[in-house]
Amino acid sequence: MKMRSFGVATSWLAASVAAAALIAVPTAKAQEDFPTKPVEMTILFGGTAQTIGQLLADLMSKELGQPVVPVSRTGGGGAIGYSHVHSTRPDGYNIVWNSNSISSGYHQGNLPFNYEAFEPIARVTVEVPALAVRADSGWESLSDMVEAVKSGETKLKMGASGQGSFTDLTAKALFQELGIEDKVVYVPYGDGKAPVELLAGRVDAAIQWPGQFIPHVQSGDLKMLCVTGSERVEVIDDVPTCAEAGAGDLDITMWRGLAAPEGTPQEVVEKLQEAARKAAESDQLKDASGKLGFEISFMDAQEFGELIAKDDEVIAELLKSGN
Repeated sequence: MKMRSFGVATSWLAASVAAAALIAVPTAKAQEDFPTKPVEMTILFGGTAQTIGQLLADLMSKELGQPVVPVSRTGGGGAIGYSHVHSTRPDGYNIVWNSNSISSGYHQGNLPFNYEAFEPIARVTVEVPALAVRADSGWESLSDMVEAVKSGETKLKMGASGQGSFTDLTAKALFQELGIEDKVVYVPYGDGKAPVELLAGRVDAAIQWPGQFIPHVQSGDLKMLCVTGSERVEVIDDVPTCAEAGAGDLDITMWRGLAAPEGTPQEVVEKLQEAARKAAESDQLKDASGKLGFEISFMDAQEFGELIAKDDEVIAELLKSGN
């Protein structure tokens, strides 16, 4: 009886091993041949984030030999897009054009998962927010605006692309640094609408990516007072940093990159990483960076993962302290 039982168990084990081997071979082959169908890239925001993401998807398509299809899933400070990608299979066919928003969203309670729910693929660009006002506002510098706000009876109407968004947090950190946070009222608008709202007079100031403001600055309708990073942005190097303009040691920069659901095979991540690297080295992306005001700053998956973890700690501490 014992021998018969052992024989059944042995047969079952052998069958299981054989079945596992049959499954493993096609899985390994699928990873080796990746991609064999289109890859979907979720884009979380409008404006320059969408423009850059669409160009990146096109450039990566040429490297991968399969279409990389950009799909806009905006809303909730990135929560809608992150949630979608998080729910997909970890096979490399669903990726997200991500940013620091993964940490700000999680630590504000908008996401039930943090950055560890994704495999980093590569950082591609960095962007520095800019503060802009109408050219006819009479404010030639940041100090002009601060002085007017402090002495005025009405509050500064500040455009906000969404509560808890990266630019919203940047604005609040800037005004706290300037000591005028109690004299600011936030007026919500949709992604990419900052110039429209400024030009229409519905808001007095807005913080967004330089690429949204540059055409209107060139036409003489808007003026950028400062950028929030520690260094000036090359394409608008006549615009001072906010720290240079009197905002203490403010230094806020957004990175953008690619990530896939946790558990995506390493071989697949590496193929996506190399396609992103080739795109970052292309003349097309370099030309776009000069026009839109972002900087190409490639990091491979390992370096990018370390950066995300480090930034997550900083963002968590900032939000905890109320900054």
